Amino acid sequence: MLIRIILCFIFPPLAVIDKGCGALTVVFFLTLLGWVPGTVAALVIAVNDK
Repeated sequence: MLIRIILCFIFPPLAVIDKGCGALTVVFFLTLLGWVPGTVAALVIAVNDK
């Protein structure tokens, strides 16, 4: 879990790569728009483990 949170700050799409194509696409495009939106989305998706 700690490594996933660190990855959220370094490269957000890599942190959610195993969460599915939809999550990866959303985080990727939010990261293209800016680092902060991509990081926040990656943190939310990574922490909410279903």
